[in-house]
Amino acid sequence: MVDATPRGRLRFPLYLQILAAMALGLLVGSVAGKQASGLGELGRIVVQLIKAAATPLLFLAIVNAILKTEIQGRSAGRMFFWAFLNAAIALSIGLLISNVITPGHSLVGIGRIDAKAAAAYADKEIDLLATLERFVPTSLVTPFAENLVLSIILIAVLLGFGLRRARAEQRAAGIHAFKAVEEAAETMLRVMEIVLGWIIRLIPLAVFGVVAKAIGEHGWAPLQGLAAYVAVGLGGLALHILITYQAWLVFVVRMPLRTFWREAREPVITAAGVNSSLATLPVTLRALDRLGVSRSSSALGACVGTNFNNDGIILYEGMAVLFVAQASGLDLSLGQQLVAAAACMVAAMGVAGVPEAGFVSLALVLNTVGLPIELLPLLLTVDWIIARARSVANVLSDMMLSILIDHHRGAASTDDPQVDARCDPAPDAGSSRSTRS
Repeated sequence: MVDATPRGRLRFPLYLQILAAMALGLLVGSVAGKQASGLGELGRIVVQLIKAAATPLLFLAIVNAILKTEIQGRSAGRMFFWAFLNAAIALSIGLLISNVITPGHSLVGIGRIDAKAAAAYADKEIDLLATLERFVPTSLVTPFAENLVLSIILIAVLLGFGLRRARAEQRAAGIHAFKAVEEAAETMLRVMEIVLGWIIRLIPLAVFGVVAKAIGEHGWAPLQGLAAYVAVGLGGLALHILITYQAWLVFVVRMPLRTFWREAREPVITAAGVNSSLATLPVTLRALDRLGVSRSSSALGACVGTNFNNDGIILYEGMAVLFVAQASGLDLSLGQQLVAAAACMVAAMGVAGVPEAGFVSLALVLNTVGLPIELLPLLLTVDWIIARARSVANVLSDMMLSILIDHHRGAASTDDPQVDARCDPAPDAGSSRSTRS
């Protein structure tokens, strides 16, 4: 891990800033009472900024990933199969626990802090057909203006593969001018990552305003409701790790659990500490080496697969989408939940390098399926806790994907193609590109 903190300056991690802001908000809200209600606008403004920056970033991230990643042969099929299966199981767990426990009901009447916003969603149902219709854009501008993540991803995929075809045609003709297009896409992606990183620094300010308003208007009841949110989120991630991953180890890979956890311990502790699975990548690769996983399999699973393998984020989004709906008094049908699930799956695939990826993609998903985002600033107050669990789950999903690919490939296999993708063994932990939580 590279320490990007300038010499001579004490580092004040984001989670400590959030804790300090939360404590200050508790104090101000308790003292000011309902006079602190205006401070809640700080949270709304920050969420709006996150949505505005995340939309073009998600688009550029997908286009850039399609241009940069070259995977061929059976290894690609194995990677996509196991990544999709793990993601589907994670998402099912997230939806199941929210449907069974219904943690959002603990915030009904409290989580909807803004009275006007609450009235706008009273007795509202999500229109399944309208949501599906919005998936196909009527213009290239509308999805970006309205932050429709499904439509944006569709456009990004079409453009990405169109650029790949154009690049192949130019190379066949001996033309190499396409390099400038690739560099421009990567540069714009980096610019948007930097901008979003700046916005993420405003989160403590948002947390202060939202906590002060919530405590001033409702006392300590919102924090009790958030405790259920955190407990369900952490419980769901633990279930996926302890049941799904260990089942693959025992029944598919036939690897002793003690062997796996002995080597996984270091990546898990590192991910929980730095709150980033990409910053943990060097430690993850060393652990896979000690487990006897081939370098080609670990590169494919932990490096290339990072664009598709976000179990922690997907499970969290499935849980959080229903939590927001429940807290807003909305009951989603099975079809509506499936639409939300599809949005979670595709949104998580494009956020591997996005700062605070889980929360950012959740904002896009809620906007896409027509759920209110007014509750998001309040969820920011405890997201730093769940974010660390998401990072741990993402690290373990990278390890499991690499192990499963290697198991099916076989140690003696020599016919698998090479993987052409960047796998930086020492990403900068201070960079926004290193955050996947």
